[in-house]
Amino acid sequence: MSQIVSHAAKEAHGISRRTFLAAALALPFAALGQANCGAPTPRDGEGPFYKPGAPRRASLLEPGAKGEKLVLAGVVYSAQCRPVANALLDFWHADESGDYDNAGFRYRGHQMTDAQGRYRLETILPARYPGRPRHIHVKVQAPGRRALTTQLYFPGDAPAVLQPLMVKIERRDGALHAEFDFVVEI
Repeated sequence: MSQIVSHAAKEAHGISRRTFLAAALALPFAALGQANCGAPTPRDGEGPFYKPGAPRRASLLEPGAKGEKLVLAGVVYSAQCRPVANALLDFWHADESGDYDNAGFRYRGHQMTDAQGRYRLETILPARYPGRPRHIHVKVQAPGRRALTTQLYFPGDAPAVLQPLMVKIERRDGALHAEFDFVVEI
């Protein structure tokens, strides 16, 4: 039967049996190719405002905050394009005035990815401050591995050289929704 199918495919599409078989074998993995897997996420500076010990929470929304609501979501993948369960994500960013809370944990928090490597963070769009585009700091750490420290940037607000660290963003349901998938070495 497979000889009939491959022969028919060869005649119908002008491809070799080898090409047809390679394509057929790749089909089960086609969904994996949809993920943003490839080169590891680039490292970027920690900055002077990192503070360890942030509480575990998926929402950094603060009472009385005047900033625009932002929902950031994505997946942490290995370089082999497999979701990384229980990866630690530690987020921190400036407030709506461009200031960091160095006394407490305002706009700071950590969370773990779920079994499919997914994370979701509710916060506000951080403000620009002198000399810096809008950004969110993050440390991503696969279980038992070294942390990746980087920053996420927003389109139209940062230079093109930072493109690999730009979130995809859109406005819907009364908030900004951003997506970013991390690729870490494990």
